[in-house]
Amino acid sequence: MDYIVRDIKLAPSGKLKIDWVSEHMPVLNEIRKEFEASKPFKGVKVAVSIHLEAKTAYLAKVLKAGGAEVAISGSNPLSTQDDIAAALAEDGIRVYSWYNATAEEYKEHLIKVLETKPEIIIDDGGDLINLLHNECSHLSDQVIGGCEETTTGVLRLEAMEKAGLLKFPMIAVNDAFCKYLFDNRYGTGESVWTGIMRTTNLIVAGKSVVVAGYGWCGKGIAMKARGLGAKVIITEIDPIKAIEAHMDGFRVMSMDDAAAIGDVFITVTGCKDVIRGKHYEKMKNGVILSNAGHFDVEINKPELNDLADNKRVVRQNIEEFTMKDGRKIYLLAEGRLVNLAAGDGHPAEIMDMSFALQALSAKYILDNGKGLQNKVYKVAEEIDKRVAALKLNSLETTIDHLTPEQEEYLYGWEHGE
Repeated sequence: MDYIVRDIKLAPSGKLKIDWVSEHMPVLNEIRKEFEASKPFKGVKVAVSIHLEAKTAYLAKVLKAGGAEVAISGSNPLSTQDDIAAALAEDGIRVYSWYNATAEEYKEHLIKVLETKPEIIIDDGGDLINLLHNECSHLSDQVIGGCEETTTGVLRLEAMEKAGLLKFPMIAVNDAFCKYLFDNRYGTGESVWTGIMRTTNLIVAGKSVVVAGYGWCGKGIAMKARGLGAKVIITEIDPIKAIEAHMDGFRVMSMDDAAAIGDVFITVTGCKDVIRGKHYEKMKNGVILSNAGHFDVEINKPELNDLADNKRVVRQNIEEFTMKDGRKIYLLAEGRLVNLAAGDGHPAEIMDMSFALQALSAKYILDNGKGLQNKVYKVAEEIDKRVAALKLNSLETTIDHLTPEQEEYLYGWEHGE
């Protein structure tokens, strides 16, 4: 079988991890039963580039159960788990990924996935899509469309659509209610702090935590920080989000002001140079820097290197930078996604909904993509609500339903006061 993994002998360990998460992903399990019965992807080639850990692996197995020929790579050099990659390879899925890939290896793995000539793309951050629109454009002719997992990737897609460059329709899975309300908020909030705490083994209570960005991910991180006893500061560029953070009970200030106060900094903006040279010069001794945005550009690493007299690794996933005046600044996971590069990512129950959206949206693209324009589309409302209904059912939770009279009262126009 065609694969590139670090060590195929790691497969048994990876299989155990995949088995574990599959027991806690009831929505995806229901979809798997349907796919196994109907084989909607029979003979269809699907390319996947998402953080290659256990939940992603189970999504790949669900697609395979539906008949798909799956090729998969990671979407970040530090988030691939080698035993998971090995387990998928042993299961007959084309895998091209390993942990701590160089920039050249990472790109090679993505290209290997695209060389399978996929018809459906499932991307996280837009790297596959970017290659298909540039040096691998010759591999895009057979692509029907695809789905994008995260905010950064959706922003890139929307920019391509606006410029008239998008070659095929894409579904913004990130913008579905069952994605951003739960994955971005509760998933990011919990997994970021799990990654930070298990990496540093330090307490959060009493510390001043600076969260850069108050989108749905930032809200989740801030909420969890407060629950852990931290004093939370928010930095923002959007005045509306800044007011929201203020009314949610957080301090709001510029990063220029927050730099001298914070003990722990977490960037989650999707932008670059959120923390840079002038901020390092103001920071206290012993501050911890971490990033929860997709790319490792939010914390300016070259400027941190330039300002440091010495750098060393003091603990797995912790680099210590000693400034010229003796202050020490600690960077987690090389400034990459701390919840995945230094953790296992979002809880299985959260990714159950997100990957259910991916699976059903991929089928939607397969069924409808040839009739769609080369635009970015929202997840179909019926898919979003179906995932929510399946999740509620798995929780053995019931809700009310409108009677015909209530529907008429709410949505009709003939009734009086």
